Amino acid sequence: MRRLLWAGCSQLLSWEAGLCARKLSAAAAAATPCCSPWSPAASGSSPGASMGLLWPPALGHGAPCRWGSQFNVPPSAQFVARPVGVCSMMKLPIQASAEGLDAAFVGVPLDTGTSNRPGARFGPRQIRAESVMVRRYNASTGAAPFDSLQVADIGDVNVNLYNLPDSCRLIRESYQKIVASGCVPLTLGGDHTITYPILQAVAEKHGPVGLVHVDAHTDTGDRALGEKIYHGTPFRRCVEEGLLDCSRVVQIGIRGSSYDPDPYKYCWDQGFRVVPAEECWRKSLVPLMGEVRTQMGDKPVYISFDIDGLDPAYAPGTGTPEIAGLTPVQALEIIRGCKGLNIVGCDLVEVAPMYDLSGNTALLGANLLFEMLCILPGVKTR
Repeated sequence: MRRLLWAGCSQLLSWEAGLCARKLSAAAAAATPCCSPWSPAASGSSPGASMGLLWPPALGHGAPCRWGSQFNVPPSAQFVARPVGVCSMMKLPIQASAEGLDAAFVGVPLDTGTSNRPGARFGPRQIRAESVMVRRYNASTGAAPFDSLQVADIGDVNVNLYNLPDSCRLIRESYQKIVASGCVPLTLGGDHTITYPILQAVAEKHGPVGLVHVDAHTDTGDRALGEKIYHGTPFRRCVEEGLLDCSRVVQIGIRGSSYDPDPYKYCWDQGFRVVPAEECWRKSLVPLMGEVRTQMGDKPVYISFDIDGLDPAYAPGTGTPEIAGLTPVQALEIIRGCKGLNIVGCDLVEVAPMYDLSGNTALLGANLLFEMLCILPGVKTR
């Protein structure tokens, strides 16, 4: 009986929500000039789409677009309440694959590779939840990604939490399909182990890539407890397999104590540029990013952003925090400074929500992923 009551209430709630959305959008359409993109006359889309109806959350490829646009567009909180609907990145449509997309948000809920506090497996879910506050346009830069690219959330990689090498295989195979379709992946991590199999897939298509790596740690260790794969080793494994163009690797925000008196030697020996956090204190990073753009040139570049690159005062929800890190303003300067580069993929890793009950770390992660979307090749400015 309880199940029957719940099913009935769910259907009633769904019908009432749709009715409410119809009333609100009809009122908006009546009050909007005919030249507005919200009006039916402004688009050749279906009447439902042009009226801003709340489409079912799992749209799939070929489903009607919302809000009278030829692209998928995040719904406005003026017409759809933020808590409504299935939790997807920026409340975008959910697709089963990357086919037909220019860019896709992908979750990799894995934290089996962590060396300290676990919890990053819940990062993608919390980032999606906090992303309801991220809107359609970047008012600071003028970027209009949803007027330029077809974007959707394609869900999570089904990782194996009991077998880290097998998880790497599953991630690699999933991303091989994504990049083969011509889609640029924007990844919600997960611990930093996941960047290794992602770069295996990316380099298979693009060849060795340049890397803009923001982190408190270089993640170039060799082994821990006898294991060669964990979140402290991804970039050494990438070097060994020829996945990186080492002359085009920059690591920004590195800091903290170490077990080695010369902790950056391996990176320098490979030709990496290491920018310690001390070189970033109390200054704008705009000049640095001018140098980075010159270094990267027009060849493929991957952005990997560990949230612990930021000071734990701003991002406490992570597994291996280090004091005296970057600020959110500097994070924006780094990402916006990558505009114009040939970016072929991005990730935001190591958000562990249970260490920040305010949700601010995940909110910061969601905004940084939006900033990454805004600098992808092909994104127009208004």
